[in-house]
Amino acid sequence: MLTIFVKTRIVSNEKLGNKPLRGLDFYLTALVEAKLWVKVLVAMVLGALIGYLISPSTNLVPEKISIPLADWLVLPGTLFLKLVQMIMIPLILASIITGIINAGSEQLKKLGIGLGIYFVSTTIIAVSIATVLSLLIRPGVFMTEQTPSVEFSQIVNTADDVSMLRKIPDAISRLLPDNPLASMVSGEMLPIVLFSILVGIALISLSDKQREPMVTLLSTIQELCMTIVRWAMRIVPYAVFGLIAQLVMTIGMSSLQGIGMYVVTVLIGLLILLGVYMLIIFFIGKRNPLKFLSAIKDVQLLAFSTTSSAAVMPLSIKTAQDKLGISKSISNFLIPVGATINMDGTALYQCISTLFIAQAYGLELSMATLMVIILTIVAASIGTPSIPGGGVVILASVLQSAGIPTEGIIIIIGVERILGMFRTAINVTGDLTACVVFEKWSGAKSE
Repeated sequence: MLTIFVKTRIVSNEKLGNKPLRGLDFYLTALVEAKLWVKVLVAMVLGALIGYLISPSTNLVPEKISIPLADWLVLPGTLFLKLVQMIMIPLILASIITGIINAGSEQLKKLGIGLGIYFVSTTIIAVSIATVLSLLIRPGVFMTEQTPSVEFSQIVNTADDVSMLRKIPDAISRLLPDNPLASMVSGEMLPIVLFSILVGIALISLSDKQREPMVTLLSTIQELCMTIVRWAMRIVPYAVFGLIAQLVMTIGMSSLQGIGMYVVTVLIGLLILLGVYMLIIFFIGKRNPLKFLSAIKDVQLLAFSTTSSAAVMPLSIKTAQDKLGISKSISNFLIPVGATINMDGTALYQCISTLFIAQAYGLELSMATLMVIILTIVAASIGTPSIPGGGVVILASVLQSAGIPTEGIIIIIGVERILGMFRTAINVTGDLTACVVFEKWSGAKSE
């Protein structure tokens, strides 16, 4: 056993080399080869079945037994989420810095501005799709009877547009953290990303000898984080089983029918957004969309099951390099950045949810307020944590800023987990689409 362990570590260390995050993909490769996604799908089906059987609505299991049983079933899921959240910030911090160092100053100059424009453009497209769908389908009008009661004095038809616009400079100034450690403790992702980018750019200006200790330290941090990720991924099927079982048991099948139009609207929007990505792959990336989807299916399914873009970053980089032929300098930089600020699926979800809740309360939003909501969501989606449930936290702030009762989140909280699976898969697809676009763009430039 000792010999096998030593040989395994030697092979692992050889694979690690100087590759920043791609070198850690071997932690997840075995899980993919073992068809983890099949186990996850089976766990989802079994979890939904068990959750339905033990739910109070069926009366098959006494409530005094079913509720404690659900708490035990969800324990693996809780442990998994804690493990992912625990290492997310150091993993993102180390990955972005080493990605910038690996890309170099010239590559960073070519990617920097273009990448920002691309991410903002696709987010605006996602929010535009959500707005049009919400205004056409108007899913909120189907929720009149199920809307939580809120006193009329709490409802504001239109937010103060001038006061909201005056908050924008202050919001921009807060993007740079005055205390990076405080941002890490509070989980403010956008300041952490900007801090990581600044540190990475500063390290590029140093000599190889000066930055070598930092690169070694960051590589060690990445390996430690991915060791924990490997442990967490082992319990993914059990986590999904327990979380789905508790979800179905808590909300019941009948509750799903009550907000079915909202769920359908979000799924249609995500499907349209996926179609936009395929058009980008075909016309800009000059690739076959079906082959692209076939190449990234493992990443999509893993993201769908974990609802965390950060947890699948190593597999995303492996897929980008091995199956899509993306260069190391682009994938190592773009995917860690994209996993934290490129949240098109989340932006679409937040926009539909905001307008859905406004419609459910019978609010008529002015065009100015609607534009402010769109701009707020575009900015907020960039700072959304790439962890399960991160979109709900941002959604509450969007509702509050628009004068829409935050109590409306109660309506959608039951299906948030289900929609989170779909939008995370779309978020990861967006990151890999961006890799194809910038590989094509940088290749054309270099030629």
